[in-house]
Amino acid sequence: MTQHYSDSNLKIFSLNSNRPLAEKIAKHVGVELGKLSVDRFSDGEIQINIEESVRGDNVYVIQSTSAPVNDNLMELLIMVDALRRASAKTINVVMPYYGYARQDRKARSREPITAKLVANMLQNSGVDRVIALDLHAAQIQGFFDIPVDHLMGAPLLAEYFIKQGVADNAVVISPDHGGVTRARALAEFLKSPIAIIDKRRPRANVAQIMNIIGDVKGKKCIMIDDMIDTAGTITLGAQALIDAGAKEVYASCTHAVLSGPAIERLSKSPLKEVVVTDSIKLPEEKQIDKIKQVSVAPLIADAIKRINENRPVSPLFKQVFQSAEINK
Repeated sequence: MTQHYSDSNLKIFSLNSNRPLAEKIAKHVGVELGKLSVDRFSDGEIQINIEESVRGDNVYVIQSTSAPVNDNLMELLIMVDALRRASAKTINVVMPYYGYARQDRKARSREPITAKLVANMLQNSGVDRVIALDLHAAQIQGFFDIPVDHLMGAPLLAEYFIKQGVADNAVVISPDHGGVTRARALAEFLKSPIAIIDKRRPRANVAQIMNIIGDVKGKKCIMIDDMIDTAGTITLGAQALIDAGAKEVYASCTHAVLSGPAIERLSKSPLKEVVVTDSIKLPEEKQIDKIKQVSVAPLIADAIKRINENRPVSPLFKQVFQSAEINK
């Protein structure tokens, strides 16, 4: 039975990107999802109608800007404008997955920094606060001049591996040098050592040469990344770990983007399991036996309640999240 939340001025709305996750979050908070219709005009323009009063309310809008990225981003911006014009007290955007996050710097001449552009668009539309989960680069928090609560998926993933008994004799693997901080965070929860995959391309379009920095022989290896997109890096890394004598290899990530050949690559890979969260809605055709989903709903719900009650969010970073849910 859902416990009802006492603050009647808190409202949660879901747009179209990940309604199943929003329903779970609302249930954990103890409120009903707000009444809302999202339709299209005949020319494809988005029409949003908020079907209840939000005047003076603290509103939380749940929307991952996953594929179709531009549609989901426009839905969010239009919703924020509607809330501002309807006199919501605060507009808090919950983005379990922040699209365009990989374009966070100028890697080449004349490139845009789209992660900053999206931050500007959200802020200028009237957002008061952003709640995000495992941003591709932590510096994106600094692209905003409003509060950003940056939640971590590592406590939820750690809880899964502990429950499944994988944490014994495990080593956490960073698939590249840039992911070492993320790997160390998971390793601290699991009380495991870490290892790093050193990737090099001898020349363009030639397969990567991989060296393993650390001891993996006879160990259960848990690879961790913020997202798995085409799954090239993670599957090549898994094979390199098996070749180096690993006993079993698991992959884990917060965001299951899984585009292009990802599902085929994961199916054929030596990975025993791929543990992901439900930050992005996983369509039925991508739900293969190897993929296990852990729900981020309890974590986000707890963050929403803490923010709404002016309590600190920091305790959510410091311990394994005991109420992790595994989606069957």
